[in-house]
Amino acid sequence: MYKSYSMELAGRTLTVDIDRVAKQANGAAFMHYGDTVVLSTATASEKPREGIDFFPLSVEYEEKMYAVGKIPGGFNKREGKASEHAILTSRVIDRPMRPLFPKDYRNDVTLNNMVMSVDPQCNPEVVAMLGSSIATCISDIPFDGPCAATQVGMIDGELIINPTLEQNSRSDLKLTVASTREKVIMIEAGANEVSDEDMFNGIMAGHAENQKIIEFIKGIQREIGKEKFSYPSNKPDPEMFEEIRDFAIDDVKAALDTDDKTVRDERLKPVYEKVHEHFDEIYPDQAAKIDECMYLTQKFVVRRWLLDEQKRVDGRGMDEIRPLAAEVGLLPRVHGSGMFTRGQTQVLSIATLNTLSAAQKLDTIWEETEKRFMHHYNMPSYSTGEARASRSTGRREYGHGALVEKALECVIPEVEDFPYAIRVVSEVLSSNGSTSQGSICGTTLALMDAGVPIKAPVAGISCGLIQDGDDFTTFIDIQGVEDFHGEMDFKVAGTKQGITAIQMDLKNDGLKHEIVKEAFAMTKEARFQILDAIMLKAIAEPRRELAKSAPKMIQMKINPDKIREVIGSGGKVIQKITA
Repeated sequence: MYKSYSMELAGRTLTVDIDRVAKQANGAAFMHYGDTVVLSTATASEKPREGIDFFPLSVEYEEKMYAVGKIPGGFNKREGKASEHAILTSRVIDRPMRPLFPKDYRNDVTLNNMVMSVDPQCNPEVVAMLGSSIATCISDIPFDGPCAATQVGMIDGELIINPTLEQNSRSDLKLTVASTREKVIMIEAGANEVSDEDMFNGIMAGHAENQKIIEFIKGIQREIGKEKFSYPSNKPDPEMFEEIRDFAIDDVKAALDTDDKTVRDERLKPVYEKVHEHFDEIYPDQAAKIDECMYLTQKFVVRRWLLDEQKRVDGRGMDEIRPLAAEVGLLPRVHGSGMFTRGQTQVLSIATLNTLSAAQKLDTIWEETEKRFMHHYNMPSYSTGEARASRSTGRREYGHGALVEKALECVIPEVEDFPYAIRVVSEVLSSNGSTSQGSICGTTLALMDAGVPIKAPVAGISCGLIQDGDDFTTFIDIQGVEDFHGEMDFKVAGTKQGITAIQMDLKNDGLKHEIVKEAFAMTKEARFQILDAIMLKAIAEPRRELAKSAPKMIQMKINPDKIREVIGSGGKVIQKITA
């Protein structure tokens, strides 16, 4: 016999069946929310994977077309490659859960979510996120959960928990908040120029709802949760780390103290060689652990500089943005182009206009059948100085592309006012942190250069965090080394009127409410600075005319009464309409 647990969630019943299906997985939850059904499973390998220095977590979200009574379009009638929406949902599930696994855990873990039935009023994304948390919590896989997630909408200033499909279509806010018992651990949002205050209130409303779900999950875990298994720790010996840190710390400080990523990397090479020359004999066959100690030493230096001295590796103040530059019209034959540079991060965005027939056709479990505004993000290997071939689009590129799309969507003119399909491609030419936010700025420039009458220009910026107990410090415009060794990447995009998108990723156990408020204040001031000081000086408003190479649409507005005059009762045309 299986066990079933239920709770009321936003006026609908959430039911979890345990030990009903997928009994060979480490943990499985058969989730029901209205008529939405998702099977969430968690599995782990028995042994750690050899030769890796990261936690090998895979998160899958599968959309089955039968869930909405459809047969896949095209010649191939079998579901294959995950849709872009499925990839993005996988990332949203991954981001809050990954930090809750032990950092020294090296066993393969797979979280799989299969959407088997869809009720349009009960979003399967939320169900899958909760299912992954429940399946992992009741399993024997080490996990510091539970966590929970809630979606928040806003109609006429009123916040709505887990809005229905119809409510979502009218909402000015599409916000997903993930939490643990104490803290917010993930934020994903698209918004129609929502104020900082409304966005903060929405986050807190989602966090409060998450507490009810967490108590529900804890009840299930207490009753049927398995004992977590032990695993071999991959952490270096503390004495080994202290030895290497004390030996190398002065050299590491000297190497890190520059605003040039290339110089920093070159300075670190001889330091690594010196450390290995000294310690390889002392710790034979532990080269990987020595490298891990060097990584921890760099992290120690960057964190202590920020916390104790308010010092950044490139000498900037905590609220200081890197040198900025913006250009438009770089490419003569394209419809619009804009290049945005922030420090060593540089993005060139190119806009293309076409007839509405070029809009992207969608074949998914959702009712939306096409997309008129498209943004694609590419980050080739040369942007970081690496020598490797560019292959298929990665999940990170899909994620960054969708974030930019979300940030600009609310300022794209209505189709009645601008009857074009619009595609923008952001090419990352050089990367040293915050390429997605550089792409938001570059895309805004390219659209204005193309003559797209956007409602307002959008800029994006990120805020970082270093935290030690109750002591914390935030800083604006994080570069690569700060992102790598820091604890937060809080990306905020918006116009002067309000926020249009948020994406927050964490490496710690969550944020206190005051950190969220501080991040909003820092990013708002920085957005205004980027818009006024750089972007609007490069191009103050959208061009009045489209590029010569762009297609020209002739718009005709026809009075409905006139149509009735010229169309006979049988549908026969009795008079031609001329433009």
